[in-house]
Amino acid sequence: MFAASQSRARGSVGGSRGGEAGSVSLELIGALPVVAISLLASLQLVVAGYVIWSAGTAARAGARAVLTGAGPEEAARRALPGVLAKGSRVTREDGVTVSVRLPALVPGLPETWLEGSSDLGR
Repeated sequence: MFAASQSRARGSVGGSRGGEAGSVSLELIGALPVVAISLLASLQLVVAGYVIWSAGTAARAGARAVLTGAGPEEAARRALPGVLAKGSRVTREDGVTVSVRLPALVPGLPETWLEGSSDLGR
């Protein structure tokens, strides 16, 4: 008897459940753009970290080349992944600096250049 009265009470408190059937689907559809933007922003930050790390590694390779008497440009570009090596800039002023364009995952982002540098062991 107690269980029967509880089930009737639950049914009467909630009223008709027919109006709530699609609410979870609508909430999910509303949240998807926020989730997608957050995911893209996070991935863009990961790519930026990788580009900075790669530019630093390339600058150190260029600095090692200078210490052995070679030019830094070729050594630095060889140290960069193929996608980042295209269009990279290597300068030799007070050490070796490698500038790499950040690939944009989101269309419409401004062009951004990130740098890594090495001071030739000074």
